[in-house]
Amino acid sequence: MFHLQTNVDGQELEADVDAQSLLLEVLRGAGHIAPKEGCGIGVCGACTVLVDDVPVSSCIYPAVLASDREVWTAEGLSSRFPDVRDRVLQEQALQCGACTPGQFTAICALALSPDKDSLDSEEKVRDYMSGNLCRCTGYEALIRAAQGVLGHE
Repeated sequence: MFHLQTNVDGQELEADVDAQSLLLEVLRGAGHIAPKEGCGIGVCGACTVLVDDVPVSSCIYPAVLASDREVWTAEGLSSRFPDVRDRVLQEQALQCGACTPGQFTAICALALSPDKDSLDSEEKVRDYMSGNLCRCTGYEALIRAAQGVLGHE
C-alpha cells in the first residue's frame, strides 16, 4: 500500500492506494465523476485530467505518480477557466456528454500550453485535439471553441 497525498481541483486528497491503482480509479472513488473510462487503454480521451497542467490519460496513469502533484478534472477546470467553459457553451460544443469532460480538459490544456501561439491554423488545432474521440456527429463546434480560446476565430 502507498499513502497518496495530492491536490485535486484545489482540494487536498489523501488515500491509501495499491501500487497498481490507476488515477482514474482513485478520482472516481473520491467522487470526481467527470473523468470517465472509455477505452481503458489511454486513446479515447474520456479520462483526460491535467497533472501539473499536462494532460494525461488517467485510465493508464499510476495513481502513485500523482503524489505531491496538482491534479485538475473538468469539474475543477470549469471554475478555474470560466472563459473556456463559456466559449464551449457559446459554440454549443456539447453533445451526448461522453467525451465532453475530456474535450473540455484538452481545450483548457491548450489554453495553458506554452506552444499555443504555434497553433495558428485549424489543422494544427485539430491535430492537438486528436487524442479525444467523439462518438456523435463531429468536432466542428469543439474546434471552433478551441480556436476561440486561442483567439483564432
